[in-house]
Amino acid sequence: MKHKESTIRALIDEAERTLCEGPHPERARRDAETLLLHIIRENAHAGHKAWLTYHGIAQNINSAWLVANRYLSTMPIISDNFKTLVMRRRTGEPIQYITGETEFYGLPFRVTPDVLIPRPETEHLVEKVLELAANFAAPRIVDVGTGSGCIAIALAYKLPQASITAIDLSKSALAIARENAKRNGVAMRFLEGDLLVPVTEERFEFIVSNPPYVAEADRESLSVEVREYEPALALFAGDDGLEVYRRLIPATFDALIPGGFVVLEIGYGQSPAVAELLATSGFEEIEFVPDLQRIPRLACARRPI
Repeated sequence: MKHKESTIRALIDEAERTLCEGPHPERARRDAETLLLHIIRENAHAGHKAWLTYHGIAQNINSAWLVANRYLSTMPIISDNFKTLVMRRRTGEPIQYITGETEFYGLPFRVTPDVLIPRPETEHLVEKVLELAANFAAPRIVDVGTGSGCIAIALAYKLPQASITAIDLSKSALAIARENAKRNGVAMRFLEGDLLVPVTEERFEFIVSNPPYVAEADRESLSVEVREYEPALALFAGDDGLEVYRRLIPATFDALIPGGFVVLEIGYGQSPAVAELLATSGFEEIEFVPDLQRIPRLACARRPI
């Protein structure tokens, strides 16, 4: 990426033209602004405070600041690092992985390619558990396949009286989840293992999970950001996307107390198959909760009392 001057406006304009050649031209300028803000903030941490202080730049700068200071010339290190990030984004690398940051349920999270990027629709799962948890004084909750820890941490943040366990098969993912828990000031137990195996002898009021549910046949239909950059272990679940549900749902029945709930995120078109798996395993009060597009996104069921 070339530019004649290194003002903020020139950098963003040229980055926008570059990103228009990438997979998401419709958000090229917004991505350019996000990356430039990230680089400026990073340089505040990297010992380049003199330039930042001279120009009155604080850590909480935003897009409005970029507009107000569009003719401000930048430091060479900022423009060089910015160009590097723009080229990464042009190939389709998710902006959350480039910046290492995202937000979920109003909380900040670090993300790397070791974990799935938290989706806004997963917040519906948190909301459903919070609704149901109002009937329990001190619920024991286990999050299966915690990844970044977003579900478990959001629940711990909102339910300080709960005892929460986060399980993942990936050691690297658990390291990120632990870091995010510390960052958000919540305490919980982290266990490495497959599904509910690490807690075989325990019982819970809630078992929650956003498991892999993409069918292998749908791999090529995914966006480049998901297909090429997010961890396959957290995405794909056999030929029909139901492989994990077939193992997890019967195990959840045994691990719940009578009257306990399982709450699962599901994929498009999977509600009939998941309903059958829940019913066959002995669950009752089977319910599907739609997302904002009115697509069934959550499966919720109760173990009979």
